[in-house]
Amino acid sequence: MTISYRPWQEGDEVAVYAALGDPDTPQSALDRPLLGPAATDPWRRCLVAVEDGAVLGAGAVSEARLHPTRLWLYVEVAADHRRRGVGTELVRRLRQEGSPSGVTALRSRYTGDATAAAGFAASLAMTPIQQSMIVRIRAGALPEPVFGPAGPVLEDLATGSVELTKLVAAYYDAVHASWDPAEMTLGRAQDLLLAPQTGAHGAVVLRDRAGELGGKVLAFAVSYPPPAAEDAAPAGDTELLVGYDTTLANSRARAAVRQLLAMTAARYPVQIEVDEVMTPVAGVVDALVREEQAEVVTETTLVATEGS
Repeated sequence: MTISYRPWQEGDEVAVYAALGDPDTPQSALDRPLLGPAATDPWRRCLVAVEDGAVLGAGAVSEARLHPTRLWLYVEVAADHRRRGVGTELVRRLRQEGSPSGVTALRSRYTGDATAAAGFAASLAMTPIQQSMIVRIRAGALPEPVFGPAGPVLEDLATGSVELTKLVAAYYDAVHASWDPAEMTLGRAQDLLLAPQTGAHGAVVLRDRAGELGGKVLAFAVSYPPPAAEDAAPAGDTELLVGYDTTLANSRARAAVRQLLAMTAARYPVQIEVDEVMTPVAGVVDALVREEQAEVVTETTLVATEGS
């Protein structure tokens, strides 16, 4: 039988998802929605591999407004049709599509136990650019700090506040600058991380002294509670976006993150995602994992090709 490759068409959402089955890794669940019809803003192209009327797999490339130096790539082939060159041919054809920006470098990601995906990425000359992990921190894993009258001070901030939005945008740009440059505007920080539709519920900041006294923010945390189950009980752990002032010395930033996590995880377990480049956060989390006060839920490798 001859394998043909065609653009995504009406009805493929059902056919492709039926052929691929349930996502077999957390990253597949997050990235599979990239498969879909062609789009212009942001630019996206998707191809579907078909043999004798049956879908074998699909792949897509997309520009990313937030990280414009690389195209996102996602390819998935049905389990019983792998190792036939289908994924490689999908990528070859997608590379010929040509994005309006002229960007040709690709980025993708896979979880630590996805050995097939790791091998496929290597065959495409994609190399690791970052390691990331999601970690569950036990309730009370860190002793709660006792703050004196002179500070530090823990304060609530509204997720829609200009101060928090500026903090999040600056932090995001800073921690991505060395490996995947970002263009995080205040509007994007709200739309992607802080607006109600993101699930953001509240935020706290740790200042060196009270805000009314001109206190400087040392670290911050934004919470994303899980949706309630049918019995109104939370269906999982609260997720936290944890950041810090990237101009601080590493030791001071780490101490601030540790104090903030001690307060936010005092009563209930939380989950946080941390990239290895976030050295102060990674240092605190790694120590908790070694002490068995936290556990790694999943590990992700981000990979990329060279190019313009």
